Amino acid sequence: MEPVTPSSPSVRLTLSGADRPGLLAAVFNALTDHAVAVVDMEQVVVGGHLTLGILLRAAVPSETADRASPFAAVITDVQRVCARLGLQAQSSIHVDDEPIRVAGPTRLIVTVLAQPLHPVAVTAVADRLAAAGANIDRVARLGTDPVTAVEFIVSGAEIGVVRSLLAGSAGLPDVTIAVRPRGLDERGRRLVVLDVDSTLIEQEVINLLAECAGVQADVARITEDAMAGRLDFATSLHHRVSLLAGLPEAVLAEVTAAVRWTPGARTLIRTLQRLDDRVALVSGGFHDVVDPLARDLGVVDVRANRLEITDGRLTGRVIGPVIDRRGKADALRSLAALHAIPLIRTVAVGDGANDLDMLEAAGLGIAFNAAPTVAARADAAIHLRRLDSVLFLLGIGSDEVADAGYREPRQTVTSHT
Repeated sequence: MEPVTPSSPSVRLTLSGADRPGLLAAVFNALTDHAVAVVDMEQVVVGGHLTLGILLRAAVPSETADRASPFAAVITDVQRVCARLGLQAQSSIHVDDEPIRVAGPTRLIVTVLAQPLHPVAVTAVADRLAAAGANIDRVARLGTDPVTAVEFIVSGAEIGVVRSLLAGSAGLPDVTIAVRPRGLDERGRRLVVLDVDSTLIEQEVINLLAECAGVQADVARITEDAMAGRLDFATSLHHRVSLLAGLPEAVLAEVTAAVRWTPGARTLIRTLQRLDDRVALVSGGFHDVVDPLARDLGVVDVRANRLEITDGRLTGRVIGPVIDRRGKADALRSLAALHAIPLIRTVAVGDGANDLDMLEAAGLGIAFNAAPTVAARADAAIHLRRLDSVLFLLGIGSDEVADAGYREPRQTVTSHT
């Protein structure tokens, strides 16, 4: 924050007490007969207890020797109304040679999620923000269900420095920390792109199909080679799909029926849709399973691989280009262009190395219960098995979720670190 030297004396009033309707109007009504201007103000309510800060400046510079005199009557009137309302009042007067500070332009929003949220987490975040040279201008609670979410609005530091110091959830287990810019870029419609397997749903569809074909061990071995970097995704996909040759097409419907939504998935998507955000599914899995899931959710934009089927059976081949790591990032960019949404207003959520390019291309890349190597390269890493936690990282609080009219039954929150 930059120091501001007023051209006339200023007074800072701090009022506190039990909150109830009409307090703000009553306090400011006591100021209407005085030649003062409001420079800054903020009110917060925590657990029904109000704290109101007001910074006033004399509307006309004082010509008297006593530069504080314009506020004697102001303070008397405010103390009188506070006594009537049951509020406590404190005041401090600043003259021209005692510069005051008012909040500078806020630039960053730091969101912290945990369940429960321990003081050590708040301390760690505050310490790291201070180390980054960031000033905390405001702190607000976004919600407590399904997790506790607190938002810090900060200024005075570069986003790269803050993200670096808070990377990996600042070394705190079971804590999610996200940093995003605050300003014009946070306003307007968003594109939110979700991975499917182990993100939108709890299983990996290729494993479910492998179980139906009796080739689980072979598919698992190929997957392990891909994860170890011995095979690229496209090659590993072709190898795994080849093992499914001969499976009847009806198995795809059975697998779709066996899919389990990740807790909070429906709440996330229904809330985003009610807020007029665009939701897309981009999957390294298969249209044959993803498309029915998308229809159930009312999602139109889907990118996935397509299995070749002949005479009612899988041939063991994939039709068309593979949606691999690069393909996912290309899909995000093309969908953003299609809907005229700037990349800065795109959000990507995924769990695997195959999602990394997409996470890095998005304005906000969120690793969801991902391996440490993936989480370390994302803008934020969620370690809670609740997909609607993503809403808090977008600044969407519990009240907006309630207004959207859909909330899944409450489930126990578990961490996956």
